[in-house]
Amino acid sequence: METSAGAAKTPAAPRRKAGRPRGELLSRSKIGTAALDLVGEKGYDALTMSALARTLGVSASALYNHVESKQELLQLIQDLVMDGVDCSGFATRPLEEALRSWAVSYRDVFARHTPLVPVIAVLQVSGSPRTLQMYEEVAAGFARAGWDGPRIIPAIVALESFIFGSAMDAVAPKDIFEVRSVADEVPAFSAAVDSQRATGHDAAQDAFSYGLDALLRGLLAGRA
Repeated sequence: METSAGAAKTPAAPRRKAGRPRGELLSRSKIGTAALDLVGEKGYDALTMSALARTLGVSASALYNHVESKQELLQLIQDLVMDGVDCSGFATRPLEEALRSWAVSYRDVFARHTPLVPVIAVLQVSGSPRTLQMYEEVAAGFARAGWDGPRIIPAIVALESFIFGSAMDAVAPKDIFEVRSVADEVPAFSAAVDSQRATGHDAAQDAFSYGLDALLRGLLAGRA
């Protein structure tokens, strides 16, 4: 039926601008999580802005509205990963206990994200607020324990170098030291491998425990 000339017309719904989705499809947290998943599934080399955009179902230009560069994206990933590292002990516990619990947490987190180890180990921290806060708590723990300023950063780096290597070792093949047919050529090494295997212990865990004990003893003994 035709509308009479004097009847009021129902106003049309406003048209949505092209390219602006209903609701918030993207956020820095969502982007970082998707990037972390992509690295975990396909490795660091697969992480490109275009590949991440396809994973999220958006255009690459939409990503750049939230993350300006791949460097910033990596720092966002770094913060997500480091947020899982427990450094709460530095505020209340003796330094050795705090360092031990921090190192265990740090190693466990990166054992789940080993493709990121070579990247994060050399990534600047200035754009990663959560990462900076972790370092602040660790450094403050050293300072409260009476450490001289010039020795704090070398101690942190020494521990991190060990932790990163231990994280990689945690996911190494269990038979990495299997010598099989050449056992007679390396009898001492072969016997040591067999001896460790006979304990039933996880070799990577043993190595981490031994190394952390030795490193902490050396660092704390040399403080004076």
